[in-house]
Amino acid sequence: MNRTTSPSSGGWETRLDGDVVRFIAEQTSFFLATANAENQPYIQHRGGPPGFLHVLDDRTLAFADYRGNKQFITMGNLTENPKVHLFLIDYRNRQRVKIWGNARVIDDDSALLSRLMPVGYDARPEQVIRIDVVAWDANCPQHIPERIDATDVAEVVAALNAKIASLETQLAAARANPRVP
Repeated sequence: MNRTTSPSSGGWETRLDGDVVRFIAEQTSFFLATANAENQPYIQHRGGPPGFLHVLDDRTLAFADYRGNKQFITMGNLTENPKVHLFLIDYRNRQRVKIWGNARVIDDDSALLSRLMPVGYDARPEQVIRIDVVAWDANCPQHIPERIDATDVAEVVAALNAKIASLETQLAAARANPRVP
């Protein structure tokens, strides 16, 4: 990811733009780390269709928080400690982005919740989590295993199967009507 460092943030970027905005828009999941008042960490996976994590402006992210396992650990932690860390990883392209920020739960803005909810996505949104970005950084790809989504593999396999079927049809036709020199 092309970026310049910001001396005021200790070398970390503080504004979201360009490549990182595109990267965020393509992600279908990320890990969200929070900590309670005693600094006990907790990491939770968040997922949805590409674009479910929205860049509202160059310093703000938000997403519709869906009904989940009803443990509410993340929500409880955010009432005690607003600091969060997002870890986004693209295994296929071997890229990752780390985002530090402060988050708050918004449960009284139905217009924002509606705006953030992916169209046609089968999930029940409960509230919005808004993140004020403090800093972000992109890591090198070293040690990131290359993994490919099952849907991407299925598309490639379907195309190959269609090509094989077409070639088998052509071969059968050629065998049925051999050319005599």
